[in-house]
Amino acid sequence: MKASSFFGRLAAATLLFSAVGTAAQAQVQTHRVPAYTGKAQARSVSAVRKPAASTGGAQIGIRAGVNVSDWSGDAVQSVMDLAGYTNGGVTKEMKTGFHAGLYATLPVAPGFSIEPGVLYSEKGARLVGTLPFEQLDFLNARVTATSRMAYLDVPVLAKINVTPGFYIFAGPQASFLLSNKVRVEAGALGFDAFQQDFDVKDQFRPVDFSVTGGLGYQHSSGIGVSAGYDYGLSSLDKNNRFDAQNRVIKASLNYSF
Repeated sequence: MKASSFFGRLAAATLLFSAVGTAAQAQVQTHRVPAYTGKAQARSVSAVRKPAASTGGAQIGIRAGVNVSDWSGDAVQSVMDLAGYTNGGVTKEMKTGFHAGLYATLPVAPGFSIEPGVLYSEKGARLVGTLPFEQLDFLNARVTATSRMAYLDVPVLAKINVTPGFYIFAGPQASFLLSNKVRVEAGALGFDAFQQDFDVKDQFRPVDFSVTGGLGYQHSSGIGVSAGYDYGLSSLDKNNRFDAQNRVIKASLNYSF
């Protein structure tokens, strides 16, 4: 009797421990499931935020580069026709300068943006005269007249992305004349004998209108390069005594923030 009572109590204790162990396992599993679910939710939130952070918006940037400028028009052609009678004694050369300033890129639609800017830009033209006598070439005598024009360019460009990174641009540009001095230099045998600047700003139009266009590449790091051409529409002489327009080739480096 005592043996059966002992085994009965032992069986009851076994059932009790089994029930407690099962409940404990169920409780552990119940706590593990929410913890795992929480981690999954945290990952899904980060996955949603990542594309939003990579979405492009309005940007500002800096641009600087080289100008190679010249004049074109009936007056310039007349000068060159007249220079033909000097047996090469007078020639026209491109003038080098620089440009630098700020711009803003404003997205309008996928692959299309508007880019206004403000840049300091050097333009002008150069005439070089030499003695048209071979017997005097050893003198290396030269007279140079250079129009040194400084403008504040305000372009409003439309940009179209052709492929990722590569784009084309075009648009109108207003240029406000800041200064215009003609520098006359003369020398021989490698020595400068004469140099003087003449202020001629008052004889030129204060605003020049042009169209500009070109192409470029913008890297995802913010660094970009571009090349363009400014085609002047306005006659430079405000008194209409001669017809000449600005022509400028530009090469630029830029950085977008």
